[in-house]
Amino acid sequence: MKNDPLRIYRGEDYVINEQIRVHQPTLGEIADFGEQRYFSIVHMLCATPTDCKYQLHLQGIDWETISDFELFLLSAPGLRQEDTALLLGELDLSLYGSYRNQENGELCLYNPETHSIIDRSIYELLVSFLRKVHGLKRHTEKAGNEFTHKALLEEAEEEFRLQQNKEFRSTLVPLISAMLGMEGFGYNHNTVWDMKLMAFMDSVRRIPLIKNADRLLASGYSGFGIDLKKVNKQELNYFRDLD
Repeated sequence: MKNDPLRIYRGEDYVINEQIRVHQPTLGEIADFGEQRYFSIVHMLCATPTDCKYQLHLQGIDWETISDFELFLLSAPGLRQEDTALLLGELDLSLYGSYRNQENGELCLYNPETHSIIDRSIYELLVSFLRKVHGLKRHTEKAGNEFTHKALLEEAEEEFRLQQNKEFRSTLVPLISAMLGMEGFGYNHNTVWDMKLMAFMDSVRRIPLIKNADRLLASGYSGFGIDLKKVNKQELNYFRDLD
């Protein structure tokens, strides 16, 4: 089943197969579940080896030698069902173990109780959906040489240690606060919590785009402002693809 952008925007659950259904939460559901806890799980599921350079190094693994899916094989069984519940419902990744598919020889995750398999293609569907909903981009770095490799690893270690002592700051609070005060948003403090996450994040990006286009047009047509012929036409397009 492919990711249908319109159905994702509407907020439907994404059904990958009979065992795996991915839920797109509302802002209220995230608040009830715990924002820090929620985004921690999202980032763990979507992580690339580049995101986990130092953690992999502590396990004796070079981040440049494994794939995104191989990282998922290592990390997913360590996720508790109660932590992934808002996204994955009753699916319990801790019951899965690494298994080599006898038909094609590829590694996958396998649950012996339900005979459910999570292979590379299912993983890619899951992650592409999560990245689309949360506006995440795949992060990857290649060192190129040993000196750069060491420098990137040292940088990752420093960032890891800084994050350990860093106080959590909400991502959503300033966004919700700003949107509630923004003309054209259409929601209030009581109704915003029922918004699906992707629709909200789309508004966060779309409304400022519209306002910027309005300012450019007003300036251009005033006769004293910018020359609209020199403005990128996409900047004036309310309906452009945000990606």
